[in-house]
Amino acid sequence: MALRQIRLVGDEILRKKSKEVKVVDDKIRQLLDDMAETMYNTENGGGLAAPQIGVLKRLVVIDMGEGLIKLVNPKIIKAEGTQKVVEGCLSIPNKYGKLERPAKVTIEALNENGEKIILTGTGDLAKCFCHEIDHLDGILFTDFVTEYIN
Repeated sequence: MALRQIRLVGDEILRKKSKEVKVVDDKIRQLLDDMAETMYNTENGGGLAAPQIGVLKRLVVIDMGEGLIKLVNPKIIKAEGTQKVVEGCLSIPNKYGKLERPAKVTIEALNENGEKIILTGTGDLAKCFCHEIDHLDGILFTDFVTEYIN
């Protein structure tokens, strides 16, 4: 595993759309492991998307305290309700804002073995799913902020 450098706001790669992963192989698994190690070695890191380390692939890692989730080609298949949240981002240090996200989100993805999985998250996990999947489409949380709080 290796620590990767997190790209910061202003880096054009953060605004690009990521490409779908065609084959989940050892190279992809290694990249997911590197992403997890990078996330765990940051302060306040609950999730990390591949574009944040300069890789335009549809890969996400998340750990909101319930264990590591590795996602390949994640997509939201159902969103319900709304919640007011406060978000920050490892690519936008020390900037936090209020915005609205779905209260419950169901996603479909592949796991690190290339198997299809369906996960449902509520509250902070739903927020994190949305935030990280947005990164894969070049969208940042600041695009939705209604009020900054710092």
